[in-house]
Amino acid sequence: MADLILELFSEEIPARMQAKAESDLGTALEKALGEAGLNWSKLETASGPRRLTVFMDGLTERSADVKEERKGPKVGAPDKAVEGFLRGAGLSDISQAEVRSDPKKGDFYVAVIETPGRDATDIIAEAVPAIIRGFHWPKSMRWGTGDLRWVRPLQRIVCVLDGKVVPFEVDGISSGDETEGHRVHGRGPFKVTFRKDYESQLSGAGHVKLTRDARREVILAGIEKVCAEAGLEWIEDKGLLEEVVGLAEWPVVVLGDMDPAFLALPPEVIQLSMRTHQKYFAVNDKTTGKLAPNFILVANIEAADGGKKLAEGNSRVLSARLDDGRFFWEKDKATSLEEMAEKLSTIAFKAELGSLGDKVERVAALARELAPKVGADPDLAERAASLAKADLVSEMVGEFPELQGVMGRYYALEAGEPEAVADAIRDHYKPQGPSDSVPTDPVGIAVALADKLDTLVGFWAINEKPTGSKDPFALRRAALGVVRIVLENENRIQFRSEFTHHCERLGSRDESGLWIWGYDPTSKYSDEDKGVVSSPQTLIENSKDLASDLLSFFADRLKQHLRDEGQRHDLIDAVFALGEDDLVLITRRVEALGAFLDTEDGANLLAGYKRAANILKAEEKKGDLPADLSVDDALIAKGPAEEKALAKALADVEAAIEAPLAAEDFTGAMAELAKLRGPVDAFFEAVMVNDEDSAVRANRLALLAKIRGTLHRVADFSRIDG
Repeated sequence: MADLILELFSEEIPARMQAKAESDLGTALEKALGEAGLNWSKLETASGPRRLTVFMDGLTERSADVKEERKGPKVGAPDKAVEGFLRGAGLSDISQAEVRSDPKKGDFYVAVIETPGRDATDIIAEAVPAIIRGFHWPKSMRWGTGDLRWVRPLQRIVCVLDGKVVPFEVDGISSGDETEGHRVHGRGPFKVTFRKDYESQLSGAGHVKLTRDARREVILAGIEKVCAEAGLEWIEDKGLLEEVVGLAEWPVVVLGDMDPAFLALPPEVIQLSMRTHQKYFAVNDKTTGKLAPNFILVANIEAADGGKKLAEGNSRVLSARLDDGRFFWEKDKATSLEEMAEKLSTIAFKAELGSLGDKVERVAALARELAPKVGADPDLAERAASLAKADLVSEMVGEFPELQGVMGRYYALEAGEPEAVADAIRDHYKPQGPSDSVPTDPVGIAVALADKLDTLVGFWAINEKPTGSKDPFALRRAALGVVRIVLENENRIQFRSEFTHHCERLGSRDESGLWIWGYDPTSKYSDEDKGVVSSPQTLIENSKDLASDLLSFFADRLKQHLRDEGQRHDLIDAVFALGEDDLVLITRRVEALGAFLDTEDGANLLAGYKRAANILKAEEKKGDLPADLSVDDALIAKGPAEEKALAKALADVEAAIEAPLAAEDFTGAMAELAKLRGPVDAFFEAVMVNDEDSAVRANRLALLAKIRGTLHRVADFSRIDG
């Protein structure tokens, strides 16, 4: 058994690419050596700013000999068949094959192919160059005169098996046994023989923390130490932490100061400037809980003065950045949100849907319409929607796009807008991902829903729907956002009518009744003025078709959401089939239906329903189902006791479920349906549906249809699995 060290040493690898590259290299080497017949006991990987490393322990020194038998044609088979067999088996003459006998099939040829094992050194020397040349980076480059592509110029390749170099060459770079350490504290080079000395030299004289975990541990311990000494609290930022883990080989945590005057800026501006431009961590004052005039930087050098000059230099750089932020802040405050909003008409949203200003007009109208349905003031909802996108033309958002909405809130408060309007401006983009919260204030809910629904209806109208894995306009995220907002706030909205009505804001019907989308070339949105669509487009015949299709899309998003919460997708289909478009009502039905079917009564009633439905379906296919499926009580009275009991139970349950269904007490409705379980079971045990008397047969089929119809008051049970 032998141990392998493979290190690919280059100029700085972007931090965001390191973890995946580390994993990909380990996977590629594992695949190549495994397919070549080598085995090993353990594989580990590491990555850093300048290196990707793979360790393989307990590697077999040679692949096993392989003996394969390949069955060929019968003896005496046509020449063409024999020739094909020889080519496939790598034989030059049929005499090299064995002849074997089968009592039933006679004599046939067998090729015995023996492949000798190979030394691990030869396998590795062949595999690694192929991996390097075929390695995928999100972005790569060529340098010098070679044709190798790598993320940054590749400088060294360490490949040592059991203390000895595995010799090969890639684009003029020969494999070897020397690596480099830290650029300043311990460049080296260091000779590598085994993993132990490789790690000890780099972590010692080389001043390199080899693994991401080791560097993360050092950084977190350093942050905890400087915060404890200064009475500060780290504002946790896992994304930035993972980035700085990939920026420093020898991380040193330093606390810096900034001018307290900058705290007059919105805290989001300060934090984002620190994070985006300088990769600093922000901190709060433990006493006040507010942003402190300090920052934490992770250096890649251990300074003799403990980092004092480093902190001072970085403070000057941060001050310059925050000076820019202060300039943007003051300039933006001098411009009203109304003035900013006017500029939105010069920004294209989507050619067929007009400008961003057009979208704002539609969203404002829809927000006003939705406001009473979510408990919001219509005037406030319309006002918030009309200003929601205004900060997109501000200087601050131009510099920091991540602050869209956030800055709008600050500008609104500065202008004296109601807090509900300001908060709605900030929150109307939410949720922007599965971990993001949803708006909870009614005004914010109205604007967030209106913004997302306008986008969805608009893109459906111009027939730009998501396809497969492609969703360039994030329409799935928008729909899932609507689902989450509505369910988490229990908003009762009839989406079908909202979709249909909103179509009127996007276009109009022509003389033939077709819906027309887009803008007239003679209007203010012409090509000449705004570069948008030059003529209307007939894309859909009926807004109801759009509403139905979009509702199906919502059903898929609701399935995804409820599936994450443990609900079954088929139950959602069963409820959606009723034509319901109130997502809260659908969810309540689904939850009650799921709980009901988990009971013995529910499972057995579903089986009885399936039996009734299958009989009806079979009769429909034969064309024997009577046109009139009304139950004749006189015939029921003459029938067996089980038939009478089922008819009575159906009548009782039909009457009993009215009140709970009207009160949206679906659990209560299910409890009433459960009373059918016994009569249905007894009916199928004792009664022959296909009676010789055609009138009796028709009446019993009508009884089955009544079972089906009664259960369909709650859900379409035909869509339920089982």
